Amino acid sequence: MEDTIYAVATPKGYGGIGIVRVSGPQVPSIAMAVIGRCPTPRRATFCDFSDSDDTVIDSGVALYFEAPKSFTGEHVLELQGHGGIAVQELLCERVAKLGARAAEPGEFTLRAFLNDRIDLAQAESVADLINATTHAAVKASARSLTGEFSQAVSDIDSAVMRARTFMEAAIDFTDDINGEFDDSVLAQLETIQHQLARLLTQVRQGAMLRQGLEVVIAGAPNVGKSSLLNALLNEDRAIVTELAGTTRDTLSGIIQIDGVPINLTDTAGLHPSDDLVESAGIARAREAIAKADVVLWVTEDETPDLPPDEVISPIVVLNKCDLTDRAAAEIDARTVRISAINRQGLVALRKVIRDSTGISAADGVFAGRPRHIRSLQQAQKSLERAIKECKQKHGELVAEELRETHRCLGEIVGETTTEDLLSSIFSEFCIGK
Repeated sequence: MEDTIYAVATPKGYGGIGIVRVSGPQVPSIAMAVIGRCPTPRRATFCDFSDSDDTVIDSGVALYFEAPKSFTGEHVLELQGHGGIAVQELLCERVAKLGARAAEPGEFTLRAFLNDRIDLAQAESVADLINATTHAAVKASARSLTGEFSQAVSDIDSAVMRARTFMEAAIDFTDDINGEFDDSVLAQLETIQHQLARLLTQVRQGAMLRQGLEVVIAGAPNVGKSSLLNALLNEDRAIVTELAGTTRDTLSGIIQIDGVPINLTDTAGLHPSDDLVESAGIARAREAIAKADVVLWVTEDETPDLPPDEVISPIVVLNKCDLTDRAAAEIDARTVRISAINRQGLVALRKVIRDSTGISAADGVFAGRPRHIRSLQQAQKSLERAIKECKQKHGELVAEELRETHRCLGEIVGETTTEDLLSSIFSEFCIGK
């Protein structure tokens, strides 16, 4: 790229340090103008940052990274001064007058991708690491940033290419290798199928860490749903009364369970109603249930009622055990007895919710995104079709499906991308990264 970009790389506001980052071919000349020299690469240099009239804007540390050994693959200069808003504005104005332009959101990382310093999955993990809200999400993002996710995709893709190469050779020289057709290629494809399924599970779990698990609290009126929301949040978020139908709209809150973000939503009680406002709340409750990852079906311990058909595989919460003198406890993997009002059984409930995520260890997952999941699912489908055609000895169709599998895997790391996709991904970044 021929132009040079700049941005403040530290959060806007006041702080101990403020960093202005510059990247592009004009960096050496900008360094000469601002600090009087081009610093030794990768060595911190204390110096004055000067304006065009040689007055000192600030004093601090300059770091110079010579292309291609920088994050962006270009010449990069970081001016690390005091963290004042006016100071950073003056430095940006100075750099702009020397020919640089303000960077777009994520443009530094985009340049790193375009200059082959990182692949697309690694680029996305930069934003995921910055936005991570739990320790588990940080670890998953870091694994993707260091290239573990990309390597896992690459390993599967290499196996696909080996099978495809063998298959295309089989098409050209059928008489020579036809005997190996079933045993060799089919065995390779089935191994790839298992590897792909495992990777998809890891990515789905990572997406859960990134986005949070959508948990909806549902049930009939006056069974203690709002009390449960308050108990799990450890605050009085929802109004609780003995009157049925107090909750008429959805209420939300966020908690963490062993590093997994949980987005809790309390809903209106499900029952027939002629009240227009209450009916609207019930409609919203049904919408929330349909979109939920997990539904906590709350019912009374003394007279439990079954969830409606629309509530699929819920965690059944038998509430108000303080009225039945039964002990609060985990009954099985999908049933817990609690007393929300007395905060009893919440540890067991949290464990059941946590177990429902399927995440056995955050160290074994990657920071997945919906597009990763879609690409892996499409790769799975084309691979399944390839296996089917292989069993029927349709060599050309096998090769064609493997080409599609390869294309889908390439989308993840950015081997096959569109300008719209890149714009969508990098527009989510903060400016300066």
